[in-house]
Amino acid sequence: MYEERQVRWTIISMAMGAFAIGVSEFAAMGLLPYYAMDLGVTEPVAGHAISGYALGVVIGAPVLAVLGARVPRKTMLACLIGFFAFANFLAALMPSMMALTATRVLAGLPHGAYLGIAMLFAADLLPKGRRAAGVAQVMLGLTLANVVGVPTAGAIGQLLGWRSLFIIVTGIALLSLVMILKNAPFEHADDTASPLRELGALKNRAVWLTLLVGAVGFGGVFAVYSFLSAAMLATTQAPSWAIPMALSAFGVGATFGNMVAGKLASWSRFGGALVLLGGMAVVPLLYTLVMGNWPLMVASMLLLGMTAGLVIPLQMRLMDVAGDAQTLAAVLNHAAFNFANAMGPYLAGLALSAGYGWGSTGIVGATLACGGILVLGLAFADSRRTPRTVCA
Repeated sequence: MYEERQVRWTIISMAMGAFAIGVSEFAAMGLLPYYAMDLGVTEPVAGHAISGYALGVVIGAPVLAVLGARVPRKTMLACLIGFFAFANFLAALMPSMMALTATRVLAGLPHGAYLGIAMLFAADLLPKGRRAAGVAQVMLGLTLANVVGVPTAGAIGQLLGWRSLFIIVTGIALLSLVMILKNAPFEHADDTASPLRELGALKNRAVWLTLLVGAVGFGGVFAVYSFLSAAMLATTQAPSWAIPMALSAFGVGATFGNMVAGKLASWSRFGGALVLLGGMAVVPLLYTLVMGNWPLMVASMLLLGMTAGLVIPLQMRLMDVAGDAQTLAAVLNHAAFNFANAMGPYLAGLALSAGYGWGSTGIVGATLACGGILVLGLAFADSRRTPRTVCA
């Protein structure tokens, strides 16, 4: 076993990288109207940068997990977060929307692989009874990004310009890189690991159905969240601090929601997911109804954040059905949620471009969540027909 101090600092180092990833992903949504204005494009077109990042995650997560199956995890994590820092630095320099979108695709490539490998690394560093705590501590970086990092970066971005966001993220990612190199223990690659073993997960219908639940349903969150700042600027007379407050409210809701989601997932994988998807369907409709009233819009973000814990019951379901392909399953879960991150803003952008108004983003969000519920029903029916797990 490793020294407790080394384990603690290794997990903090990896959580710092998760923090950088969370700030980069979510603060970029909050600053969408600012880089849209600066680069001379409409908000729906600016949303392509968000979708581009998400597509980068979708592509990069499985590819890098398979190619890096036999690379020592410390080396893999350092390379991933280093590349992430480089891509964010490039984003700060881009002169056009097309160039910005291209660099956001690059920044998304290491996202899913980093988080998936970091979660498994943290779990393996701790005794069996504390493995879940290690995973939660890495994911705490994402939670803190939404509570503290996103509103802070958003406020700085409003003051100094949107490019400052990517400079800040670059610095945080480089700090994580240095900390990982200094603290993480070096482990030789698993000689039994192989791309073919990881790819075995792709033959499993239960894995695909679980991923599809998140890929469709979680789009409901991103359809609303991605255009929140633009909607508040367009429909309210909110003070400048209201937008960072709304972003922080989402993070606070997500923090509480993650705790509740863990309990729901322990009760039932499918039941917990259904409860969260149900909330994900209702809250966007409430958001549409309160459009133009900024305090109630902030409150709706708090409620929407509480549904973001959907990742937990779905991750636990994947752990139940993935067999030996745990790494690929872990990174594919992040890829699925970022597919939702691409699809949600894209469909909401189409509704806005068609002239349906800012409230249409909530309608799109609710529709996607309902789609996730339908897929969850299919996954549940499949599990009854061919039982694979002890806890459903």
